[in-house]
Parts: sequence; C-alpha cells; structure tokens
Amino acid sequence: MIFANPAYLWLLLLLVPAILWYILKQQKGNASMEVSSTSPFEEMPRSYKYYLRHVRFALELAAAASLIVALARPQSTDSWTSRSTEGVDIVLTLDISTSMLARDFNPSRVDAAKDVAAQFISGRPYDNIGLVIFAGESFTMCPMTTDHAALLNLLRDVECGMIEDMTAIGDGLATAISRIKDGPAKSKTIILLTDGTNNAGDIAPVTAADIARTFGIRVYTIGVGTKGMAPYPVQTPYGIEYRNYPVEIDEVTLDQIAVKTGGKYFRATDKGALKNIFSEIDKMEKTKLSVTEYSRREEEFMIWAVFALIFLSLDILLRNTILKNIP
Repeated sequence: MIFANPAYLWLLLLLVPAILWYILKQQKGNASMEVSSTSPFEEMPRSYKYYLRHVRFALELAAAASLIVALARPQSTDSWTSRSTEGVDIVLTLDISTSMLARDFNPSRVDAAKDVAAQFISGRPYDNIGLVIFAGESFTMCPMTTDHAALLNLLRDVECGMIEDMTAIGDGLATAISRIKDGPAKSKTIILLTDGTNNAGDIAPVTAADIARTFGIRVYTIGVGTKGMAPYPVQTPYGIEYRNYPVEIDEVTLDQIAVKTGGKYFRATDKGALKNIFSEIDKMEKTKLSVTEYSRREEEFMIWAVFALIFLSLDILLRNTILKNIP
C-alpha cells in the first residue's frame, strides 16, 4: 500500500499526547460522591459499565486515526514488469558555423536543427546520447549520457559563433568517434548534420569515415539547406541585412561517409523534411525492447472514511444509551 498524501500521517503523532492526557485524567479524577469508606463496596459485583468505561475513548481514538489515514489517501498497487533492453549509443554532431544562421529554415537552420534534435532525444529514453558541435574546430558539448534533461539543457545553449568559424566536417566526425567508440552498447550511431563543405580541420571527412567503419560505427549524414539560393545574415554599417547566396553542400562527400559506414545520406530542404529524416533514423535505430508491464492503482481511502464514521457512530450511540452519564 502507498499513500498519495503521506505527510498527513504525521498527524497520528497527536494521538500520543491525547492518550497521555486521558491516563493522567483517570489517575487524578475526583469522585462525584465522597463517602467515609469504600470497603463495603469492594465485594460488590462490577457491572458491565465498569468494563466498558474506556471504550468511548478507544472509539474516539480509532475514529481520529481512521480519518487521518483517509486524508493520506491510501492506494493499493498491483504491478509487475519484465524488461529487457539493449540501448543504442548515439552522438549528435551539429554544424554551428555562421552559415547555419541562414533563414531558409524557420527561424534558422541551427534553431530548426536544435528543435528537431530535442524531439529526437526525448523520444529515446533508454539510449546513451552525446552532443558534439563543430565549425572551424570541434568541441564535445555533452559526453555520452542517459541524463537527457541535462543534455537538452546543453543543446538549448548551443549557438553559432561559440567556436571559430569555418566548417571542419572531418574533425567534427573524428571527435564524435572518440566519444562513442568505447561505449557499452553494441549498436553505435553518429548523426552528422551540416550545411556546407569541408574547408578546415586536420582530418579529411572520408578518412574519419574509414575510422568510424573500423570501430563499427554507423554514420547518418544530413545536408541542411534549400535548393538554389538562401538568405544569409550579413553585418553592414546599417545593421544586419539578409542577402541571397547559393547553397553549397558537399553531398558527394556526405554520401561517401554514409555509404562507407553503413549509414545513409539525407537532404533536408526545410524543417518539415528535417523532422521526417530524424523520424526515419529513429525507426532504423530503434532500441531493442522486450517489455511486459502491468500496473493498477486503486484508491483505498473510502474504507478508512467508513471506519471513522462507524467508530463515531458507536461512540455517539454508547454515549446516549448504556454509557450515558446521569447527573
């Protein structure tokens, strides 16, 4: 049995001083009639009222205790669970170069990616998930963790301009590999999202893909950006202006990375397409589960409320019948 409001049970402690008060009252009570000696009455048989003299107080205590338990809302539970899980290790590798501020996605590429990634993380409660960001260099924003609340908080803090600009796809992938390669899960996956071409870093993207394949890591690559032209923010003497520039994504390299590692390349031209891509990856990389669950919870406070009513009724009945005080 569990209680929905267990704090009310502390009120049961108030019954202790009530009992002590009653005992002291019985010891110090004054007789209603004084006589010179009670010895003539010692041999007289005792009536049933003598033996029932403490019943009313016991009923009052029982009623108070039952009412307190009812307020605490006892609940019965029947539950059994048989669960077998095999988690998937995942690293989200996110490009945060300034080109991710382009407004062909609403409100921007990076914000759209963060929103969709957050939904993806929330839908995989049993997986170890990490977060790597990259631009001109790469950085582990969050190591592998099952504390998804902390991971989502760090993901919300990701912004373009946090690290040196440019696009080092190879370095970003290599950092993700170093984080995931020693993970405990048999299935290891990297989701790499970028909107450009590799133009910085020390490791070539295809070389990083070969390393991932060596460790049995599958890489899904996502090219983010509309076809043709997209509005990019440009700082001018008059403030930020949006100018159209051609979208250049090295789809050939991204596809090579995916093919080498047994993953798949996707192209996202808007936020809706990006959601569909993450949904597809989610289906392909589902955690293996064998779960049998049963749970039932029922309120049990009513029976205690009935007990309290019965005890109070008996107290009132006795007080006005066989245990009635006659002045």
